[in-house]
Amino acid sequence: MGLEEHMMFLEKMSQLIMSALPKAKHSSLFNDFVESEFFLIDGDSLLATCICEKSLKQGQQLHFFYVIECYLMDLISKGGQFAIVFFKDAEYAYFSFPELLPLRTAFILHLQHNTTIDVQTEFSGCLSQGWKSFIEDSYPYYLMVADEGLNHLQTHLFNFLIIQSWAIKVNVVLSSGQTSNILRLYAYLMPSMYTNQTFFKEACETISLLKQLWPEGSDIRRVLCVTSCSLSLRMYHHFLENRNKTIFDQNTDIQEVESNCLNMMQEMEDLCKLHCLSVVFLLHLPLSQRACARFITSHWAKNIQTFLKMKKWCEYFILSNINIFEFWNLNLIHLCDLSDELLLKNIAFYYENENVEGLHLNLGDVIMKDYEHLWNTVSKLVRKFSVGKPFPLRTTKLSFLEKSPSPIKDTSKENIPNLGFIPMSCELVDKFVGDILKDLPFLKSDDPVVTSLVKQKEFDELVHWHSHRPLSDDYDRTKCQFDEKSRDPRFLRSVQKYHVFQRFYGSSLESVSPKVVVTQAVKPKSNFSVPKNKKAHETKAEIITRENKKRLLAKEEQKEEKKWNAVSFSIEEEMKENLISGIKNLEDFLKSCKSNSVKFRVEMVALTACLKAWKEQCRGKGESTKDLSIAVQMMKRIHSLMERYPELLQEADQQLIARCLKYLGFDELTSSLYPTQVVGDDIKEKKMDKYSVGMGPVRFQLQYMGHYLIRDERKDPDPRVQDFIPDTWQRELLDVVDNNESAVIVAPTSSGKTYASYYCMEKVLKESNEGVVVYVAPTKALVNQVAATVQSRFTKNLPNGEALCGVFTRDYRHDALNCQVLITVPACFEILLLSPHRQAWVKRIRYVIFDEVHCLGGEIGAEVWEHLLVMIRCPFLALSATISNPEHLTEWLQSVKRYWKQEDNTMGKNRNAGYCASSHKYQFRMKESYKVRLVLYGERYNDLEKHICSITHDDIYFDHFHPCAALTTDHIEKYGFPSDLTLSPRETIQLYDTMFQFWESWPRAQELDPEKSIHCKNKIVIKKLDARKYEESLKAELTSWIKNGHAEEAKMVLRNLSPDSVFSSGNTVKMFPLLVEKLRKMEKLPALFFLFNLGDVEERALSVRTSLEQKQAEKRSLKADKEAHDVTNKLRKVKKSIEKQKTIDEKSQKNPRKMDQRLIHEAEHTNLLRTLEKNLEIPQECTYANQKAIDTETLQMVFDRVKFTRKGEELKALARRGIGYHHSSLNFKEKQLVEILFRKGFIRVVTATGTLALGINMPCKSVVFAQNSVYLDALNYRQMSGRAGRRGQDLMGDVYFFDIPLPKIGKLIKSNVPELRGQFPLSITLVLRLMLLASKGDDPEDAKAKVLSVLKHSLLSFKQPRVTEMLKLYFLFSLQFLMKQGYLDQEGKLMGFAGLVSHLHYHEPSNLVFVSFLVKGLFRNLCQPTRKGSKDFSQDVMEKLVLVLANLFGRRLLPAKFQDTTLKFYQSKVFLEDLPEDFNDALHEYNMNVTKDFASFLLSVSKLADMKQEYQLPLSKINFTGKECEDSQLVSHLMNCKEGRVAISPFACLSGNSDGDLFQPNTPNHVILRTIGINHTQAPVLWSKIFDNQGRRMPLNAYALDFYKHGSLTGLVQDNRMNEGTAYELLKDFALTIRSISVSLRELCENEDDNVVLAFEQLSETFFEKLNQV
Repeated sequence: MGLEEHMMFLEKMSQLIMSALPKAKHSSLFNDFVESEFFLIDGDSLLATCICEKSLKQGQQLHFFYVIECYLMDLISKGGQFAIVFFKDAEYAYFSFPELLPLRTAFILHLQHNTTIDVQTEFSGCLSQGWKSFIEDSYPYYLMVADEGLNHLQTHLFNFLIIQSWAIKVNVVLSSGQTSNILRLYAYLMPSMYTNQTFFKEACETISLLKQLWPEGSDIRRVLCVTSCSLSLRMYHHFLENRNKTIFDQNTDIQEVESNCLNMMQEMEDLCKLHCLSVVFLLHLPLSQRACARFITSHWAKNIQTFLKMKKWCEYFILSNINIFEFWNLNLIHLCDLSDELLLKNIAFYYENENVEGLHLNLGDVIMKDYEHLWNTVSKLVRKFSVGKPFPLRTTKLSFLEKSPSPIKDTSKENIPNLGFIPMSCELVDKFVGDILKDLPFLKSDDPVVTSLVKQKEFDELVHWHSHRPLSDDYDRTKCQFDEKSRDPRFLRSVQKYHVFQRFYGSSLESVSPKVVVTQAVKPKSNFSVPKNKKAHETKAEIITRENKKRLLAKEEQKEEKKWNAVSFSIEEEMKENLISGIKNLEDFLKSCKSNSVKFRVEMVALTACLKAWKEQCRGKGESTKDLSIAVQMMKRIHSLMERYPELLQEADQQLIARCLKYLGFDELTSSLYPTQVVGDDIKEKKMDKYSVGMGPVRFQLQYMGHYLIRDERKDPDPRVQDFIPDTWQRELLDVVDNNESAVIVAPTSSGKTYASYYCMEKVLKESNEGVVVYVAPTKALVNQVAATVQSRFTKNLPNGEALCGVFTRDYRHDALNCQVLITVPACFEILLLSPHRQAWVKRIRYVIFDEVHCLGGEIGAEVWEHLLVMIRCPFLALSATISNPEHLTEWLQSVKRYWKQEDNTMGKNRNAGYCASSHKYQFRMKESYKVRLVLYGERYNDLEKHICSITHDDIYFDHFHPCAALTTDHIEKYGFPSDLTLSPRETIQLYDTMFQFWESWPRAQELDPEKSIHCKNKIVIKKLDARKYEESLKAELTSWIKNGHAEEAKMVLRNLSPDSVFSSGNTVKMFPLLVEKLRKMEKLPALFFLFNLGDVEERALSVRTSLEQKQAEKRSLKADKEAHDVTNKLRKVKKSIEKQKTIDEKSQKNPRKMDQRLIHEAEHTNLLRTLEKNLEIPQECTYANQKAIDTETLQMVFDRVKFTRKGEELKALARRGIGYHHSSLNFKEKQLVEILFRKGFIRVVTATGTLALGINMPCKSVVFAQNSVYLDALNYRQMSGRAGRRGQDLMGDVYFFDIPLPKIGKLIKSNVPELRGQFPLSITLVLRLMLLASKGDDPEDAKAKVLSVLKHSLLSFKQPRVTEMLKLYFLFSLQFLMKQGYLDQEGKLMGFAGLVSHLHYHEPSNLVFVSFLVKGLFRNLCQPTRKGSKDFSQDVMEKLVLVLANLFGRRLLPAKFQDTTLKFYQSKVFLEDLPEDFNDALHEYNMNVTKDFASFLLSVSKLADMKQEYQLPLSKINFTGKECEDSQLVSHLMNCKEGRVAISPFACLSGNSDGDLFQPNTPNHVILRTIGINHTQAPVLWSKIFDNQGRRMPLNAYALDFYKHGSLTGLVQDNRMNEGTAYELLKDFALTIRSISVSLRELCENEDDNVVLAFEQLSETFFEKLNQV
C-alpha cells in the first residue's frame, strides 16, 4: 500500500467507527447488582484520557498517578475485575512528545510492582498471535478504549484496536464520557459487530558504575536522578563536540566557539543541579508540606527545551532497562513520584529572581548533605569531563523561565463566601442531625444571606399565581382507566369486558378454580404443625359425617372403575401396537383419575404390557442393541407402584415386580424384594443374559431415568392449602403469614414461592373489608399479570364502591384506593406513602409483598425499593430467586423493624385507642410482630441440562455441556463448587466415569462406585434426593483431590468434561431459522430465544416467519395458485350477484322463486369461501403454531385487542405461524397477546429481551441464548434459564447456547449472583418530599417517624458510621439549598413552588432549573401569542419551548467524537442547539449559585476527612506522610501557601489547585478530598455544555425536538441512530413530563388566559397528537 492508500484506509476506518458511535448506549458497566465480570483496559487509552484531565498540570507526576489510582480504585470498589494491556507498538505514538515516555514506563512499572493489578505487556500489537490466544482464553466482557488519542497516530492505533476487537467479537467501551455514581460506572458501550547501540552501551556503563559507587542499594528516585543527569550531560557534551567539529571545519574563531561551548555546558549543569535539589526535596518533604507550594505560572524558556527533551529520553531509556539492576537492592516504591516539574520551576524561580535580588535562604543540613551526595555521584558518573562543584547552585546568568507579568498564582485573594449554615428550628432536623449541629458554624440572623432569603409573595401577586397551593399528586393525575362513579351503560359494558378479559388472562396463567372469600371473625391462630389427639369417643354427628364420607368415596370409586373399563381395551390394544404412545395415553388417564385402587390396577396393567414388550424385543433382537426406552417405562411403573401404593401390593404383585427386575438383570434387587426362587423358574440362567440391560440398577436409573426419579414430596396435607400438598419450606411461609411476621424468601424460579403471597392476600381478605395488601412488582407487565391472577383466583362480595383488586402504574390506575389488594410498581407506591393526605389509607395496609426484591441492587429506581422497605409499618414478604447475601439484607430489615417497635412503644397506648376508632369497624386488632425470618430453598423441581450449538458445513450440531466444564481447579480451590451448580443424574455418572478414567489408583473408586454408593446401593426406587447426595459426595471427593495434591488429575477430569472448542463460525443470523427448525424436530419447543438488542429480537422472529413462508411457497404447486385465482374471481362474481339480488328483493315484493335464487347464491358463496380457505391453509410443517391449543373464537378475541396498536398487525401475522416477540417497547396489549398465546401453547417460538426474565410467567421447555452481550451476566442468566422446564409438564429443562463463546458460558455458570449493596439514598427533591410529608401529614407523629426511618436506615450506611455522618451532612446541605432557593422556610415548612418541584421529582436537577426559569419570568417572555388577545402560539414559539424543555428533560448525550462526522442526515438535525440566550444566562447564574453553595458545603464537611488516608495513594496505598522539614529557610519560603487548600486533595494541590477551583464549573471529582464520600455528581447542577475526560464537548441528541418537527420515528432511527422502541419510550416519557407541567401550571394559576399555561397546554396537546400518530 502506498501512502495515499494508507491514508484512505485510515479514513475509512474512522468513518466506520463514526457511524457506530451514536448507537453507543450510555449504560452501566457493572450491570445491575454490581456484577463483577472480567474486562480489559487499554493502558494507553487510560493514560491518554487521564493526562487530559483539566485539573492536572503538565509535569506533575504524583498528581497524575493519584488521578489514575482514583479511577482504578473506583472500578475496583464497584466490583470490577480487570487487566490492563500495554501494546509494545503503542510506544511509537509518543515519540513526538518524549516527556510522556518515561511517565508511561514508570506507570507500567508502578502497576506491576506496587499494585496487585494484572498488567499485560508482552503483546506487540493487536494483530499478534499472542493477543488473539490471550483473548480466547480470558474472553473479556469488553475492552475499554479511547476514541481519540493525543495525536493522529495514536487515534489511528485506537481505531484499529476497536475494529480488531469487533472482529474477534469483543465488545468495546469508550473510556471518554464516563460518569460515575456510588455504585456504578456509566460509559458508552459499543457492541460488536531498537535504539542506538552506542547510547545503550553508555547507559549500561553508567548503571554498572553506579552499582559500584552505591553497593548497599538505593531508591529509584535517587538512581534515576543521578543516572539521567549524568547520561544527559554526557550526551549533551557529545552533541556539542560534534557541533563544534562542523563549526571548526568552517574556520571560525575557535576561541569564541570554545568559550561559548563551555558556557552552554555550564548552563545545563546548573539545570541538573536544580533537578537534583528538587529530587532531594521529594525525598525529604512530606505531602502535607509539598501541598502548600506556591504555583509558578511561567513556562520554560525556549533554549533549554532541547536539553529537557534529551533528559526525558534518558529517563525513558533507564526505566525501560530497569532489569539491569537485578540482584541489587533497588527500592521501586516511589516510581509514581520520580520528578516534580512544578517544584523544579519553583526552585528555578527562586534562584534566578529572588536570590539574585538579595534573598539568601539556607537549605538546612539534611537537604544540603543529601544534595551534595547526589551531585558528587553525578560528577563521578560523568567521568570524561568535570562538572563543577555542588555550590553555588547557579554559576550562569541564563534565564531558565520565560518572563511573565504575574509569575506566581495567588490563591489567597480568591473570594470564599462566608461559611456557615442558616439556622433552622425544626424538630425533625434536630432529631436526625442534632448530634453534629453543635460542631458546625451558623450564620447570625442579621447576616445578608439570612435576610435575603427569597421572598416568594412578590412573584405571586405579580401574576395571580398561588405557588403554595397544594398540587394534586401523581395518583390524582394518572389516567383512571374507569371512572369509578359513572353509570353510563357504554362505560359499564367496557368495565365488564375488561373484567372478563382479566379473568381469561388470569386463567391462562394458572389453572386454579376461583375462590369466593367470605369475611370471618379473626380467631387466634391454632398451631397446625401438631396433630390433634383423637377424642376417646365420637359424637353421633361425627359418626354420621364419617359414614357419609365413606359412602361418597365408594361412589367415586365406582365412577372411576367405569371410566377405566370404558377405555381400557383401546389403551391395551395400543400398547401392543406401540408401547410408548399407549403408555402416554395411559398416563393421561392416570392424571385425571382420583381413585387410588383404580390407579393401582392401571399401573399393574401397564407393567405387564412393558414386561411383555421387553421380552419380545429381547428375543427378536438377539445380540444387537436393545431399545432401553421400554426398560425405562418398566422401571417407571415399578417406581410408581412401590412408592405410591405400597399398601395395595399383594404377594402376586410383588412376584410380578420381582420377575420384571430379574428380566432387567437386576438380581440383587430381585432377591431383596422376593427371596424365594419362584421368579425365573421358566427360564434358564444362561438365557437370562439375553434379557439383561447390561448394567447395574443404580447406573441404569441414574443414567437413563434421571429426570423421572421421584421427588421427595410430603404426603400429609395441610388444612390451609386445598390445591396441593405444600413442602416443609412452604409451610414455614404459611406460618410466617399466620403469625403476622415478615420474611425474606429466596427460592429458585418456578419453585412455588409466590403461593405464600396469595395465601397472605386470602388471609387479609377474610379478616375484614378494610385491610389492604399491597403487591409491589418491578415492571408494568408483571403488575398486569399479577392483577389478572388475583382477579381470576378470588371473588368477594364487597359493599358498594369497594373493589377486590386495584392497579396503579404511571400509565393508568383503577380502584387503587378502594380495593383490598393493590398491585403497583415501586415509584407509585412511594407516591402514596409520601403523600401527606393519604396516611389514613396507608394505615389500612396489613401486608406488603415485594416481588423480585433483588431490584434493590438495580440500576434504576433501586433507592425507591429501599424507601418502601423502611417506611412501611406492617409486616412484609420479600421474594427473590437471586440474592447472594440474603443474610445481610435480612439483618438490615430486622434493624428497621426494631426501630418501628421502638417507635410504636413511644407513640404508645394513646395511639392504640385512637387507632381502633379510626379503623372503621375493626373488631380485632392483630398482634403486631416485628420478627423478620429468612427462608431459603435451593432445589429446582426439574433439572436443567446445557447444550452448545455449533455450526459446521451449513448445519447446526448440539453438544452437551457438562456444568463442571465451567470450573477450573483454581476456582474450586478458592471458592469451592458454586452453590447453585447442580448436576443432573446422568451428569453425575459422567463425572464418576471421568474421575475413574483419569486416576488409575484412585483409592475411593470402589466406595464411590454408583452400585456400591451408600446413597443408592440396593434401592429399587432411587429418589431425586439420593441422587443429589451421591452428587455431593463426588463433588466433595473432587475438591479433596485438589486440596490433597492431586490437582493434576482433577485438571484432566475437568478438561475432559469440557466439549471441544465449538465457537460458531458461519453466519449465525442466517442460521437462526434452521436452529428453530432443529429444535422442533427434537421436540424441544416451546422455546424462548433471548437476545439483547431490541431490533434483533424483531428481526430474528421475522426471519423465522420468512423461512416458513419460503418453505410453503416451495411446497405449493402451480395448480394451487391458479385454483386460488379462479376461486377468488368466482367469489367476486357471486358477491356481485348477491348484492344485485338484494336490491331487486328490496324493490319487488317477496317472490318465493327469487328468494330461492338468493339462497342458492349464498350457499355457493359459503362453499367457495371454504374452498379458498382450504387452498390457502398453512400446512402443518410450515407453522410452529399448535392449532389445537386454542379455539378460533378465543384466538379472535386476543387478536381483536391489538387491532389499533403499533405492532398489532405484525404480531398477528407472526402468531398465525406460531411465532412471537416480546420486549419493553411493546404496548401492554401486544405483550399480553404474546404471553397468553405462548402460555396456551399456540405460539411456540418467542424471541425476547431481558424484560421477560423479570418474573413474567412464561415457562417453556427450552431456553436459547442467541446473542452475546454485556447484559448477559450471571444474574440475567439465572433469571432467564430459570424459565426452562415447566413444572407439571416437563421433567427436564434444556438451555442452549447459540453464538456464545465457551469461556463466557463457563463464567455464566460458575459466577455467583452479585451481592446487594445500597445506593446513594438521598436527593434534594427527596428531602423536599420528606419535609412535605413531615410538615403537612394528616398524622404528624406517624409522618415524622416515617421520614426519620428513611433518613436513618439506608442500606448504604448500614453498619457504616462514616457514611451515616456523610448522609447527615448531605441532608443539611439539601436543607440549606432549599431554603436559599425559596422552597423551605427556617422552620422546615414548604413555601414557594415547592409543590411543583417535588411533583417533577423524576427529573432532578432539571425540575429545580425549570422552576427557577419560571420564577424569573423567562417563560412569560417566550410565550407570546401570535397577536394580542389570541390564544394561539406560533410554530416558532412552540419549537423554542420544545428546545428549552429538551435541554432540561430530554437529555441524551452523544459521544464527543461523533460531532466530527461527515455523515449525511436526512430528516433530523441530530445535535441539540444550545438554550436561547436569556435561558442560558439564567442557567449559568443558577449553576454558579449552586456551585458556590456546594463548595461552601464541601469546605464545612472537609473536617470529616480522614487525613491519614488522604496522604496515601488510594490503590497502591503508598504513604506520603512524614515529619515536616523545619530547619530549611528555602523550604519554608517555597511552601508558604497554607490558605485556601482545605477541601482539596493534597495530591491535586501539587498542580496548583485550590479551594477556589471548587467554585468553577465541572470540577473533576478527584480534586475533592476523597474520604468525605461526597462528590460533584451530588450537586444539583445542570451544565449546558458537558465535556468528556479529554475536554471535548459532548453534544445532546436532539431527538425530542427533531420528532416535534418531523413527527417520524423512522427519522430518529435513521439519523439520530436510536432504536425505534427506545425512541418511542423516551418520547412518551417526554410527553408525560410536558403534560405533568401543564396540568400543574393550570392548577397553580388563577388567570384562565395566562399565556404560559396556554402555551404549555397547546404544546402538550400537539405533542401527544404526533405521538399517537406513530
